[in-house]
Amino acid sequence: MTAIIRRSRAVLGPEMAGPGLALFAVVLFFGLASPQFLSRATFGSVAFQLPELGLLTLAMLLPVLTGGLNLAITFTANIAGLTLAWVLQMNGGVDAGPFAFFLGSLLAIGAGAASGVVMGLVIAYTRAHPILVSLSMMIFLRGLGEFLTRGGDVSGFPAYLAPLGHGSVLGFPVPLLVFIGCVAIWHLLLTRMKLGFNTYMIGSNIEATRYSGVNTRKVLVLVYMLSGAMCAVAGIIMLARFNSVRVGHGESYLLITVLACFLGGVNPFGGFGRVIPVFVALVVLQLLASGLNLMGANQHLATAVWGILLIAVMILRYAAGHLKLLNRKKG
Repeated sequence: MTAIIRRSRAVLGPEMAGPGLALFAVVLFFGLASPQFLSRATFGSVAFQLPELGLLTLAMLLPVLTGGLNLAITFTANIAGLTLAWVLQMNGGVDAGPFAFFLGSLLAIGAGAASGVVMGLVIAYTRAHPILVSLSMMIFLRGLGEFLTRGGDVSGFPAYLAPLGHGSVLGFPVPLLVFIGCVAIWHLLLTRMKLGFNTYMIGSNIEATRYSGVNTRKVLVLVYMLSGAMCAVAGIIMLARFNSVRVGHGESYLLITVLACFLGGVNPFGGFGRVIPVFVALVVLQLLASGLNLMGANQHLATAVWGILLIAVMILRYAAGHLKLLNRKKG
């Protein structure tokens, strides 16, 4: 039993304690407050709503681990979705074949990755702050998308896309399976690959990492490229779920992705954080929104609660760090 606990701690990390406790508290509170909360319908709804936010959070995670930020994630996803939509439209719209979807998806991921590469190059070679660079890219992509679509929606897609957004396999929603697959890829990237190790090193101290022989510019470009590619995957899922693409889709997700990272134990200054706790934090946020909805609260209250939760997380982190410092001094 002790060996199992040690193995679990090694895999999940000590940062799992916060999200795990939050998950227990949310389930306990809403389970007692609403008899409908602990039902298949609630968890089914969470399973379908979680992936698009989760994929965007994965896109945010890598830049945050380097001590940066990607404020362009939602608009990158929308531009990628528009790329796929235009390919489908040019190949017959509702009559477009699977090859058109495959080609459009590749181009969409390429568009998302290209956006990330541009940001990575600017950040790596000019040393401009990631917030300013990604904010500029966000403004550019938003303006470009609104110019190309004239502020409207693009719709009219083949029926075979519906299962990608609303279908299930053995009772598991297809979008959730896609998200879990991406979580597994990110977990392997950060725990088993050299790029993941270098990402943590850059977040801890980029100058020391550079002097140790790591090509920090290359790592930063790859990090933002992967972030953009993950945004594109989110954009494809959003297209299938909404059966339309609009520049403003998912705009409210931006700050929630940052909240999910911090709630999942990611250091806002980079260098520390894991994928699995962030996944649990996402589940907590989605369950919190569903619980408030069952109790008759509107979405605006859920957003307010998320903001208070972020403030509480920062206060608790400060208190925990201060307590550790006091214990070390006493020791």
